[in-house]
Amino acid sequence: MSTHDLHGSGGPHGSDAVEDEFAGVGDTVASATRVTPGHALRPEDIALSAAPADEDTATYALWLGDDALILAQRLAWWISRAPEMEEDVALGNIALDLLGHARSFLTYAAKFSGKTEDDLAYWREDTEFTNLRITEQPNGDFGATIARQLLFATYQELLYSALTSSTDETMAGIAAKALKEVAYHVDHATQWMLRLGDGTPESHERVQRGLDVMWPYVEEMFADEELTTRLAERGVAVVPSSLREEWLRRVTAVIEESTLSVPTAKAALAHSRAGDHSEHLGYLLAEMQVLARKHPGATW
Repeated sequence: MSTHDLHGSGGPHGSDAVEDEFAGVGDTVASATRVTPGHALRPEDIALSAAPADEDTATYALWLGDDALILAQRLAWWISRAPEMEEDVALGNIALDLLGHARSFLTYAAKFSGKTEDDLAYWREDTEFTNLRITEQPNGDFGATIARQLLFATYQELLYSALTSSTDETMAGIAAKALKEVAYHVDHATQWMLRLGDGTPESHERVQRGLDVMWPYVEEMFADEELTTRLAERGVAVVPSSLREEWLRRVTAVIEESTLSVPTAKAALAHSRAGDHSEHLGYLLAEMQVLARKHPGATW
């Protein structure tokens, strides 16, 4: 099974000037394997395009791909378990969006070393993954999942918005497509934060506890790395710390409108970009990779 096989169809979320630059790329009709109609950049197109210019760019794509892949795996757990049937579909679709982002970034990263997206998704050990720790944390209850979605989707929206101006055309194209989808993720999380935070005493308590649990992993999202600094100097990447002020403004506004409190928990010690993960990632990967490792090379 491949990550390509796992990615079902999803609806387009509009268009903008950035994606117009990719006219001629992509199909005009969506299908189960070619999921984006129009001119949006797809993993299939990336597989046929030029490889990243250097190892730094490939590593950066790997980082962003791992973030999306691991969170997609976490959110997929909610299918058939969400508190409402509509949420089974909503969280499943968000997971599929993230899997699409992962496929694009991992396909691009893999080209540098002559590998495939599946090689990176299924045949690395936990210490070789570079996702941020917040993405691998257990879902907890629905309130905790929504809290994480607000924190991380807001970060992704700001990141992808900045990346649409990347001097690396492939990174800019992936970000342009992903940005439309992440805007929905932010709106979905925001509406649930308002509903839960200003709902019943129990829903308020649960979502506040979710914020408190996830908050220690926020700091790592904005930690600058030597790699991102080097790439930012060339206009390829975004310096994470440059996103923090606007992120905090947006997240604080939602938290306060939800009658909740901004947590004051200390940052967790982590360096996930170097493979330093919590024990939770190993269990997640065991489930995600079992079929590929049990039946190497299997296809539908």
